[in-house]
Amino acid sequence: MTLLDPENWRTLRGGEAEAVEPATGEVLGVLTLAGPSDVERATTRAARAQRDWAGTPYPERAAVLRRAGDLIHRHAPEISEWIVREAGSIPGKAEFEIRTAADECYEAAALAHRPLGQVLPSAAPRLSYTSRVPAGVVGVIAPFNVPLVLAVRSVAPALALGNAVVLKPDPRTAVCGGHVLAAVFAAAGLPQGLLHVLPGGAGTGRALVGDPRVRVISFTGSTAAGRRVGARAARHLKRAHLELGGNSALLVLADADLDAAMSTAAWASFFHQGQVCMTAGRHLVHASLHDEYVARLAARADALTVGDPYREQVHLGPVIDRGQLDRIDTLVRAAAADGVRIAAGGTHRDLFYRPTVLADGGTGPGSVGASAAYGQEVFGPVAPVRAFHTLDEAVALATDSAYGLALGIVTRDAARALDLAARIPTGLLHINDQTVNDEPVAAFGGLADSGTGARFGGDANLDAFTETRWTTVRATPAAYPFQPRARTKGAAR
Repeated sequence: MTLLDPENWRTLRGGEAEAVEPATGEVLGVLTLAGPSDVERATTRAARAQRDWAGTPYPERAAVLRRAGDLIHRHAPEISEWIVREAGSIPGKAEFEIRTAADECYEAAALAHRPLGQVLPSAAPRLSYTSRVPAGVVGVIAPFNVPLVLAVRSVAPALALGNAVVLKPDPRTAVCGGHVLAAVFAAAGLPQGLLHVLPGGAGTGRALVGDPRVRVISFTGSTAAGRRVGARAARHLKRAHLELGGNSALLVLADADLDAAMSTAAWASFFHQGQVCMTAGRHLVHASLHDEYVARLAARADALTVGDPYREQVHLGPVIDRGQLDRIDTLVRAAAADGVRIAAGGTHRDLFYRPTVLADGGTGPGSVGASAAYGQEVFGPVAPVRAFHTLDEAVALATDSAYGLALGIVTRDAARALDLAARIPTGLLHINDQTVNDEPVAAFGGLADSGTGARFGGDANLDAFTETRWTTVRATPAAYPFQPRARTKGAAR
């Protein structure tokens, strides 16, 4: 039995779009996109359905989430094929998404019966307490790179806590990042009207953020788009949880074991063609190890296979589309023109970009550190390597960025790494591990241009998708405490 019915992909009014396999250009299916009128219809239905859902006993809400997790596992082969073909993922990455998406549903099920408030002391003779209540309708805007996980990590907890959800997946991954979840939750018994999938472009996103029925926006995407979402949400006085871009540093200290570090280094920059916000965009390596590190990482990059992940056994698949490939190649070409050495890669065939290592030993205008490929989020399989000489210099280089998402430190001295990390502000820290990590039980989010802090996972979901209400209860009505003073005889009127 298949999970997905293509007939359900053609119910919107925003025009037709094709689901395209980036590895081959093959059309995998035809769907319709959402327009502004679809947003209004969806939010109206969602607001109506949410009132009953919020009153549904928590065991029933939790059961829907558990069944959704089970269904993701049950239909793993079908879902995996879409993630591989539509998103250009290797099968191992698709398996990670499926496992994590199911776990997100199971963790969300546990949210449904979490304690939702606390009793407060009061100076008055009354019961005083806070309670968490559903926000109402939650708008979720999710990207193309890890489409299933980056959608469900907001959809699942929002539903579990009594909200309705309108999900806008990236139209390039509308099936594996949107329609899969619609089918899963429908099969899991979620009442109609509570989850709407509206693939579309920026206009659809603007309509969703501006809709008065949507009280919370959960956005994952680029920093530039996140700024626009945050500004529009602020104009409409609604909360926006923003998980944005990154240019994360991987610090390799002088005592690092290079034999153990190379796999970590390659994973950090080349996983899913570098199309991950947590990717290590800057390899900061002690000068005593720099040349050997570059040589080893370049050899590792040259040994990786790049090709069609659906039909071949490969390490890297295609980047998502021509626009993304052109951005990657432009940044690498500009660095080379400025004198940066391309130690590996720097070439492509169609949408298949070779894993690339950029390196030199200088610090001047033609150095790695002066290139846009080092300072910007490339979102491609590019690893710029730069040397440092002292720990103070390492801290200065690591903090010299507008982003603050993830930090990795490779060393034999974990205590030193913790001391060093205390001087580098980031949302995520991984010692003797690479920067690309995620678990449903952990809070996730970045600082500065990487977003508005921890907004996903664990207790952060309670803050993200509920409102806190203060309630007091008295046995009898309160008397007005201020009485007028009696007038003295002869006082002026």
